[in-house]
Amino acid sequence: MTALLRDLGRRRLRTTLTILGITIGIWALVVFGSMANKINAIVDGGSEFYADKVTVAAGGSGLEQSQPFDLAMDDVVAEVEGVDVVVPTIGMPMDTEMSGMSMGMEYISGQVGGADQGRETFELRLADGRDLTAADEGTLVTVLGSDLARQVDAQVGDTVTFRDREFDVVGVLEPTLTMPDTSAMVPLAAGQEMFVEMIPPMLAGGLDPTTLATGLTVYPEPGTEPAVVAEAIRASSPELAVVTGADFEEQIGSATAIFNAILVGIALISLAVGGLSVINTMAMSVAERTREIGIKRAIGGSRSRIVGELVAESALIGFLGGVIGLVLGAAVATLGNELGRESGFLLFLLTPMTAFTAVAFSTILGALAGLVPALHAARLDPVAALRYE
Repeated sequence: MTALLRDLGRRRLRTTLTILGITIGIWALVVFGSMANKINAIVDGGSEFYADKVTVAAGGSGLEQSQPFDLAMDDVVAEVEGVDVVVPTIGMPMDTEMSGMSMGMEYISGQVGGADQGRETFELRLADGRDLTAADEGTLVTVLGSDLARQVDAQVGDTVTFRDREFDVVGVLEPTLTMPDTSAMVPLAAGQEMFVEMIPPMLAGGLDPTTLATGLTVYPEPGTEPAVVAEAIRASSPELAVVTGADFEEQIGSATAIFNAILVGIALISLAVGGLSVINTMAMSVAERTREIGIKRAIGGSRSRIVGELVAESALIGFLGGVIGLVLGAAVATLGNELGRESGFLLFLLTPMTAFTAVAFSTILGALAGLVPALHAARLDPVAALRYE
């Protein structure tokens, strides 16, 4: 190791610039890779959230479930073959003004606590407090998602204001990496009343809040595929938008794959530039050390040893650039998450696998970049190398 560092130190500026090239590439790989990890985690969480159930909404509203329909549709869907449990839900964006902070992705979700009858497979774990129950209907209580609770700085026992109503916080969820993280879960009746109030008075007319829903969560009978139930619901009620877990992956997954490819592609291009700089550095190093290589060959140094020394040197350049790039990338990811923590929006997810891959990739890239100059050096004729000036 000492000899390798000594060799690298012969041309400190050139070596530093080469390491910097690798550093920039790895920095980009870590930052963009962390963004891709976060996006993938959100999509995976959404896929798990929508799995084993069918989500029904008014036609054209899709996953957002923001258009109302008559709650009587609950009974219509319940009669469809293969349907076991139907849970009416009410959903709406949160008020844009709450505690003086701007809210963009936050959501209010209302349903009767325990209405799924234990059929929900997406487990929402509580970090503190309790979940909603049927007994909460008629009261103003809420369970907050992890990001939303952090954003409004609320915990169990506190009071928060949504749409001019004060809710007592009875529970806070653990992170799920999907919609519940930025949601406030409230009793169905409270959600219905808030939803009617956000409708323009001319359209609301004499609407009875208790007759409205914006979505139905449908749990198939055990052994029945959600896709089969979804097709049956579409056939019985064509005016409804029906979404399964497979539909979610089709809508979101393909766009995510393209976005991830773009992010990683940008990082790899940056890294390729760093690899070319390693090749240039090692080629110049071989040219400058031709006489030294000739001496080593003349006193019995094997070609494999010459190759090994030069490849190890270039691999060390890649390793140093990888470590520095990882540290800088981790710093950017941490700082970015801290800046977004107040708004509840965390953009980066740096995993141990991403960190290991970044350093390993830069080391291997450095070794491969130095292999061609090393092979050229090993093929030098000892006598001709000794005469090199």
